[in-house]
Order: sequence, then C-alpha cells, then structure tokens
Amino acid sequence: MSSAVLGIALAAGTAFGAVACASPVPAAPIGTPAPGGFSELADVRVLAEFDDAAGQNAESIALEPGGGAVVGMIAARQVVRVRGDGATEVLATMPVPAGGGGTTPVVGAAQVTGVARDQDGAVFFLYSAGQGGSTGIWRLAPGVAEPELIVPMPADSMPNAVLIDQSGDRFLVTDSTGGRVWEAPLSGGEPSVWSADPALAPSGFFGANGLKLHAGAVWVSNYDLGTIVRIAVERSGAAGAVAVHATGLAGIDDFDFTGRGEEILAALNDTNELVGVAADGTHRVLLDGADGLQGTTAVVVREDIAFISNGALREGDRPALRAARLVGG
Repeated sequence: MSSAVLGIALAAGTAFGAVACASPVPAAPIGTPAPGGFSELADVRVLAEFDDAAGQNAESIALEPGGGAVVGMIAARQVVRVRGDGATEVLATMPVPAGGGGTTPVVGAAQVTGVARDQDGAVFFLYSAGQGGSTGIWRLAPGVAEPELIVPMPADSMPNAVLIDQSGDRFLVTDSTGGRVWEAPLSGGEPSVWSADPALAPSGFFGANGLKLHAGAVWVSNYDLGTIVRIAVERSGAAGAVAVHATGLAGIDDFDFTGRGEEILAALNDTNELVGVAADGTHRVLLDGADGLQGTTAVVVREDIAFISNGALREGDRPALRAARLVGG
C-alpha cells in the first residue's frame, strides 16, 4: 500500500484454468517485451473489477483450483471469491472494531491484508485492527459462515502477508510495522517471532511486506527499502543467514517466482508497475500504467499465467484482478 495515497483509501471506506475465457472488459494492450534474459508478459486481460466505492481495494491473491481466486480487500475489510467467469462473492466482511480501528499501526484503520488457502479449501486471512483479540490470522472453513480467529497477534503488529509452510507445519506472517516475520502452528495458537533481522525493518512506513517460500529459503520484500531479502531456513526450521537479493525496487509490495529458476515478478505499488527481477537481482519493467496497472499490490504465478491485482488507491483508479501470459525468458 502506498503511504502517499493511504488517506484517500481510508476516506473511501478507507491458473485460472480458463484464462482465455471471455471477459466483459476488453483486453489491455500487450505489455512491453522485456530485454533478453527476462520473461515477457503478453495478452493482459481483466478477469474481474471490484467496487472502489465500497472499499474493495484488492491487496492479495490466493488461487483456487477449478478457475478461481480469493482476494483480500483492504478498506472494505473483506475476503472476496472471484470465480472463473469473473463473478464475485463476498466470503467474509470483518466488523469495524470498537473505537473504529484508529489504533491500527501507521494506517489508523482496520483492514484485511494477506490471504492463503489450504488443500482442503480452508481460507486464511489477516486482519489488522490495532486491538488484541482482533488482529491476527483468521480461518474461514468450507461450509462455515463465520470466520474464526485462530492465531491472535499483538495489537501493535501489522500483519501483511501470510503463507502456509506445510513442511514446517506452520504459518509465516510478515509484520510490516514491526519489521518481523512471525511463525505460528497451522492448528492455531500463539505466534512467535521467527526473524527480526534489521533488513526487514521499516524506515518510516512499511518494512517486511511480501512473503514467499522458495528453494529452501524464505523471501521477503521490504517496502520502504525497495529490497527483496533471502532468509535461509535451517534444518530445525529456524531463520538462518540473511542476504539482500535485489535493490532499487521502491514501493515493492507482493512478488512471486515464475518457476524459471530464481526469476521473480514484483508488484511496485507506488509506480503502478510489474517488474521482472533476474537471478542476479537486476530488474526490468514488464507492465505499467499503460497496461492498466493502478497501485499494483499482488502477483501470483501459476504455470505460465501471472495474476495481478490493482489496489487502485488513488481517486479515479479502478481496482481489478488481471491476468497476463508469461512468454520468452
């Protein structure tokens, strides 16, 4: 999320298996080809548009089997399902906490951030409310109408991204204002700090943000510092050596690996860009505002398709879920 446009957002309410399916919105122009060594993105299209007036500013994406996705909505405090045909369904809306959520660190308003989905169909999402008993990991089980808080987190934390580490039987969660990565049992319970390395710290707004497991390491983006950090995972599951993998990525939010070695796609929120990051840490812009990106928040790759969300926090922007095809590289 961009600090420059946060006030606007709060005032407002604060592979898809068939990616080629017809969309009610015309496809955007094909993205600019990347130089040699980088994948290109083509056939950019809109899969679903969201209600900006209702605060449906898309923040995170968890893909589902059968052609769907679950999306976390910041200001609306919602978890929304997007079906393969673009239809949307609100799965959960979190209540405004007592006092209005003004104690939520830095942002001053309660919001839903990261989402994840397990193989049994349970949806997990993060709620940052500035209050104990509300902030933490919530579970929405299949067939259950109301979500349940399973991992309560400190009121002064700002949980942002969540992933399921099956091999470690744990959740990992970034804390953007605390500059930490937390861990907690998949069954629920008390969290503990997994890493508080200085490379995760904020320098005014958000530090640790996006989060991925890849090749025996945990990878974390730092929004304020514009970096991607690699944290080795020890045999015990503890955090090991820390190294900065890429720099110069101002306003980086979420990111994902393309499946082509250590190539990364990264969402740059402030500049409305999706960039490719090579294994050596260099990067190139692959998509930008000309391709319809507005406040780029999340990217998830499945096979040769990249799914990209628009947070669209600036007035007049349109929050949406897009898809683009990976080619070349």
